[in-house]
Amino acid sequence: MVIKFKTLNLQSFKSHQDLTVNFGEVTEITGDNAKGKSSIPEAITFLLYGTDALGSKTDPTPITYDSDETMVSLLFTVDEKQVLLGRALKKGKAQYYINEVPSKAKEFSEIVDQLFDKELFFTLFNPNYFFTLTREKQRSMLLQYVSSPANKEVLKQLPEMQGNRLGELLKKHSLGDLEKIHRENKTKKEKAYIAAQSRTKTLQEQLDQLTDPKEDIDSLKAELAAIDIEVRELENKMDQAFEKNREYDNVRSKVLKLQYDIEISKERWPLLKNEAIEDTCRTCKQPLTEEAVDVVKADKQYRMEEYKSNHNTLLKQREELKKQMAELEFIDVSDLRKQIAALDGEKGHPIREAIRIHSHYEGLKTQVRNAEADEKSTLQALNDSIFILDAIKAFKAKEAELQVEKVQALFETLSFRLYKQNKTDGEWKPDFEVEMDGKGYSKLSLSEGIRAGLELREVLSKQSELIAPVFIDNAESITSFKQPTGQLIISRVVAGQELKIEGGEKR
Repeated sequence: MVIKFKTLNLQSFKSHQDLTVNFGEVTEITGDNAKGKSSIPEAITFLLYGTDALGSKTDPTPITYDSDETMVSLLFTVDEKQVLLGRALKKGKAQYYINEVPSKAKEFSEIVDQLFDKELFFTLFNPNYFFTLTREKQRSMLLQYVSSPANKEVLKQLPEMQGNRLGELLKKHSLGDLEKIHRENKTKKEKAYIAAQSRTKTLQEQLDQLTDPKEDIDSLKAELAAIDIEVRELENKMDQAFEKNREYDNVRSKVLKLQYDIEISKERWPLLKNEAIEDTCRTCKQPLTEEAVDVVKADKQYRMEEYKSNHNTLLKQREELKKQMAELEFIDVSDLRKQIAALDGEKGHPIREAIRIHSHYEGLKTQVRNAEADEKSTLQALNDSIFILDAIKAFKAKEAELQVEKVQALFETLSFRLYKQNKTDGEWKPDFEVEMDGKGYSKLSLSEGIRAGLELREVLSKQSELIAPVFIDNAESITSFKQPTGQLIISRVVAGQELKIEGGEKR
């Protein structure tokens, strides 16, 4: 985009009651101090943004005379298409005009914003403006028009291992996310590694307190297995003995029960045998008939026969059970118990204890090995994150170096510091400093500052592809400079001279 100023009209603007400026490719403004030279470029920035040429608030009202209205209009071309903008200030109220049509402030601002970025315009128009910005804004503005080095370009400059590893990781995550992930992982793994070392040390100390059992664990297990077989055989014999003894006790219990029943039965016999035959009724005391007496006698005889039959049955059952019990054997298991105790306790217990000690020792050895493996894997993970963080640091340093090289290649006399390395952690942080011949901008002379601003605006003009007029104030302080791109407006102090404006072609 090419912007060219054609005609500037000032009415009641500061010291200018009525002034028309026709711009050429080169416009020279000369005159003594306080003749209104600087008001001309200031009128342009007031028109566009309501500020002076450095972006600060300005009061456009007349200085040495009275007027009800201030008016500034500028006819300019944008890629040869004419635009006429106007701004007026009447009784403190702003009025706007687009191609002589009264417009709202929003419409006016939209037109200006569509034409160019405000800070870019100020930088191209006023070589001193850029250096009034903060370092952060200066850096951002410069890098806005200079692309960052591609990741592949930076990775190629790193050591092979760092470049390859980062290259794979950057396929999934951004550099910033990778740094966050591995900073967090580094913190976690540092704590985990300390804990893993402590666990390994504790387990090793416990192992060192034990004596390494020399027994052959397989032989001990085989010997114990043989003892267990013998014990199970003896326990089977005991189970069989218990089964026979239960049968014996069951028969013996039945014999005792029958013996008790027989004794009871014996006690009942004398009472039944000696039972008297009454000849009177027990209830009414009336004498019984002979037939009735015979019935009573017959009943007693029946009961006596029944008793004998039952008693003989009990005796017979007892005899049969005695014969059955005689055929049974009550087995004494005390010897079996002693044999089992001897095998399982006296002989088996020491072997079991030896196996337990051996298993505990081997188990602790396994825990130590696992702890060592965990410690090793944790250290590997920690070292991996440290390696990646170092690679990221190297990437940033190389990226900064390449970025500076790309920026530096655009300039002839200016040099830039875009990054600064922290002394504490070695990290590269964004920074910005403009230097000319090894001197910072703040230490440059007026002429050096103008040349620095011109060179910088030339690069920004080329990179942004925007060609705009440039205003050089105090041009008498600089003997020579490279002809800038775009219209040139020069202001010089000439002692004793009234304001003079001359437009012409570039020389």
